[in-house]
Amino acid sequence: MRYFTAGESHGPQLTAIVNGVPAGLPVNLSNLDSDMARRQSGYGRGDRQKIESDRAEVTSGVRFGVTTGAPISITVQNRDWENWEVRMGHFSDKPEGMQREVTPRPGHADLVGALRTNTDDCRNILERASARETAARVAACGIAKEFLAALGVEVMSYVTSIGRIRMEDQGQVVYEPVEVEFSPVRCPDPTASELMCREIDSAKEAGESLGGTFRVIATGLIPGLGSYATGPERLTSLLGGAMFSIPAIKGVQFGMGFEAARNVGSKVHDGIELADGAFTRASNNAGGLEGGMTTGMPLVIEAAMKPIPTLMNPLDTVNMDTLEPEEASRERSDVCAVPAAAVVAEGEVAMVLADAYTKAFGETCMADIKANIAHYQERLSTMAR
Repeated sequence: MRYFTAGESHGPQLTAIVNGVPAGLPVNLSNLDSDMARRQSGYGRGDRQKIESDRAEVTSGVRFGVTTGAPISITVQNRDWENWEVRMGHFSDKPEGMQREVTPRPGHADLVGALRTNTDDCRNILERASARETAARVAACGIAKEFLAALGVEVMSYVTSIGRIRMEDQGQVVYEPVEVEFSPVRCPDPTASELMCREIDSAKEAGESLGGTFRVIATGLIPGLGSYATGPERLTSLLGGAMFSIPAIKGVQFGMGFEAARNVGSKVHDGIELADGAFTRASNNAGGLEGGMTTGMPLVIEAAMKPIPTLMNPLDTVNMDTLEPEEASRERSDVCAVPAAAVVAEGEVAMVLADAYTKAFGETCMADIKANIAHYQERLSTMAR
């Protein structure tokens, strides 16, 4: 299962194509739209979210609410297009005196993209490099989440830190979704949640932006997804690549992560046990992955997001026309988008896992996939007897 997207931040729409989706999968459009709304929510979001009210419009590959096995196309309309049609016209003449973006923002793709593509207008770059593109990703990956849910796999996320404020884990990793979604910053710790909001308020007052960290958890996975045979096929590689594809992600760790480097082996590796006729682990320091494959324990991934590059008190840059020092440009932006990034990451993880399931058990139709999984699970149970 794979997807790709097209579209610009201020174009008429975003488009996603999802391929490799088995036939016979019921798709609940309200679930896709719910994820779209969660991506737009979160304390610290900017004015763009007041303009857009994202909805996923499925235009192919689904009939009477069930997938046909054909590629699924999804569009997400940009309501802000009406304000940008003149400046973003596809085939119209360039307006006289149109302002170009020539003061690239430090930390964004503006300058490097302009140098790479030989353009004198950073808007050609920032329109596609914008995190607005992730709306199409969430819509596309919603199909993967529907597929996984049909197999008993749930994927969720929550924020663990914003700026200097971090929640206390107290040994708990999996939380109920209601504990997360009732928080304005999608953090299950009420005390930390309140402090995070204050941190965002302080940053906004100072004209700053904030990053943070979040976790993605997947439960209900079978052991053996992925591969040990080649590096690119390892699920660790695929999940890491998917996470780093999200704008502003600067670090990813699985399970204990970097803490494993500060401990001896006996404190890191998870002992193997038998329970109810199945192999299991005494702990989950590995975060559900060993040798590039799932262990059957919850998948635990934590990612770090840098502060958003657009600042209300801009950093210094160089004007690409005059080659003189100048303040960086401003785009309508958020103070903090960590809660939204976590929702995007849910989708990215779901797509990688869905692809791993179809590689292992086929992609023709849901009936065959479920039968193949049942046979696999029966074989695993006999090995543990």
